[in-house]
Amino acid sequence: MAPSTERFIAISCTVVGVGPGGTTNAWPSWIIAASQYSIDMFRPLQRQVTDYRTQQTANAMTFAAIQSYCSTFFRGKILVGHSLWNDLAVLGLPHPAIDTRDVALYLPFRNALRSPSQIIGLQTLSWQLMSRRCQEGQSHPVENARAALDLYRTDADAWEASISRGNWPCALPPSTFSRCYL
Repeated sequence: MAPSTERFIAISCTVVGVGPGGTTNAWPSWIIAASQYSIDMFRPLQRQVTDYRTQQTANAMTFAAIQSYCSTFFRGKILVGHSLWNDLAVLGLPHPAIDTRDVALYLPFRNALRSPSQIIGLQTLSWQLMSRRCQEGQSHPVENARAALDLYRTDADAWEASISRGNWPCALPPSTFSRCYL
């Protein structure tokens, strides 16, 4: 039996560059699947930003406040996204692997695009599987979360049926991010 749609949250984080090769989370966003409700947060940074990677700004919160809020809000929820390990890593939050639906790791999507061992970008997945453009111009976390959720919904029944049969339908995330999953 498929989980209730109230348990699903689509997430995406936008990161900024801080120093040579460094990144940090500045803008987590999520969509509550059972509604049109979205939450969009922004935080001030403790280090000098060298690459904003976006022109968007919003009301700022501290990282500790965002992390605490996300931790509480995500508890008991199923997270949907693209390359979720990146979002969880920048938030510094682990999440139960069984409660993730990562469209970047979903094997039927990879197989449909003849790339079973490659991570395919969200923009490519959206265009090839839904004929929908996303991330044009600049990336926006709410748009990315919506695109990931819509991709999940295109094959949700088969995805959930596979899980209920005990067949995990996704590849493993990069091993360096194993700390992001419980």
